[in-house]
Amino acid sequence: MATAAVSANKAELIAIADSVAKEKLIDRAIVIEAMEDAIQRAAKNRYGAEMEIRAKLDPSNGDLRLWRVVEVVEQVDDIYKQVSVADAQRLQKDAKLGDFIVDPLPPIEFGRIQAQASKQIIFQKVREAERERQYEEFKDRVGEIITGVVKRVEFGHIVVDLGRAEGVIRRDAQIPREVVRVGDRIRALILRVIRENRGPQIFLSRAHPDFMKKLFAQEVPEIYDGIITIQAAARDPGSRAKIGVISRDSSIDPVGACVGMKGSRVQAVVQEMQGEKIDIIPWSPDTATFVVNALQPANVSRVVIDEEEDRIEVVVPDDQLSLAIGRRGQNVRLASQLTGKAIDILTETDASEKRQREFAERSEMFQNELDVDETLSQLLVAEGFTSLEEVAYIETDEIASIEGFDEELAAELQSRAQEALERRDEANREERRALGVEDELATIPYMTEAMLVTLGKAGIKTLDDLADLATDELVAKKRQEPRRRNEDAPKRQEDKGGILADYGLSEEQGNEIIMAARAHWFEGEDAVAETSQ
Repeated sequence: MATAAVSANKAELIAIADSVAKEKLIDRAIVIEAMEDAIQRAAKNRYGAEMEIRAKLDPSNGDLRLWRVVEVVEQVDDIYKQVSVADAQRLQKDAKLGDFIVDPLPPIEFGRIQAQASKQIIFQKVREAERERQYEEFKDRVGEIITGVVKRVEFGHIVVDLGRAEGVIRRDAQIPREVVRVGDRIRALILRVIRENRGPQIFLSRAHPDFMKKLFAQEVPEIYDGIITIQAAARDPGSRAKIGVISRDSSIDPVGACVGMKGSRVQAVVQEMQGEKIDIIPWSPDTATFVVNALQPANVSRVVIDEEEDRIEVVVPDDQLSLAIGRRGQNVRLASQLTGKAIDILTETDASEKRQREFAERSEMFQNELDVDETLSQLLVAEGFTSLEEVAYIETDEIASIEGFDEELAAELQSRAQEALERRDEANREERRALGVEDELATIPYMTEAMLVTLGKAGIKTLDDLADLATDELVAKKRQEPRRRNEDAPKRQEDKGGILADYGLSEEQGNEIIMAARAHWFEGEDAVAETSQ
């Protein structure tokens, strides 16, 4: 192509530029610029690389002009880039000192080597322009469904011909056990587009929940029009999926609209997803209601939400346990993904045993710490008291209002609770000092003696030790997989979280602790700044 370009007549140059631009779907001006660059480099090889040579190809008629740019100077030190005032005025009458003028050069004839070099330059420019065109075309289409043809399968990854570019469906983005062959038409979600030197990398997915959402939008007009919204989606690709839907129009049933007449709409999506079963459930802003819906077809007796731990405990009848958990924990896992919260499944029997165990443990704690009899400690637990802090710092009237209690007994219980807390603090203080934790850490905001003991056991004993931590390392909450079994279950995978994860500190409080620990790093700088002022 380029060999013809550099040796053809004017009309052929323009014809070649038009042909390349049309074939590669790139701007004609880019092809013209590539030709100019190739001619310019060939001219430098002919007249000298030291010269500032420019080439200009007229896009309308193919006229080619070559010139070199020179600076008008008093004394010429570089004959390739400078010219004297007298010589400059022969080229341009009004030239004066300091001007840059053009010195026309005669056309050049291309030999085989120059033609080949020019060909490579044009090819490179056109390839770069084509890659940029592909990136610009697909970068704004992330999240769309696109149809392509399977071009080849490499190491389990599917390469798809998208017409003007290639996309790849990585193994982990495919539907398990789906069989594809070269030449098959396939639909996929554009997951992300990355610019790379060798061209844009277009990653596709058939396993992402958004692929299912987009398929429903194509099959259900109400979703496309925004009347029905898919609020949440979760998938176990190739097996089962759940979506939570809500309607802005109270007269339209969101579940019925997604199912369609005799299941026609949902079946179209199921077929595209290789028979993946889809549970369509009504979404609710009330977390408890949504969890009950998400665990269908199991019946739920009770839902307990732990906001601090971001976990949900669901109690089901004994005969509903296996249905709620699902095969290999699938049902509860999808429900957890759908709600964005960890879910523990308990039977009525387990929940009852848990309540009895907690009741006994708390009663025993109050009995020992407050030095009261079993009946009184059980009364406190029955009224909802769970810790010494609650007894010590609650309004006296609330304790006195318990049946059989009076103000004198309430005041005595609060006094004993405060003394017990002081004993705990003193014991923790001694243990903390025995661990070698410095007293300076006790001045940090939110820090208790119990926290300092925990830090000491983790090897955090000085301000510098604490200051070196990231906030997540200090207060990140524990994360667990949803409960899959009860008695016979294997241990759940658990992320231990931050060192002080058990103390309920927020991220903001963690930041404040870390910054307070780092304050001494800047004291010297502040002193220097004050002295300099």
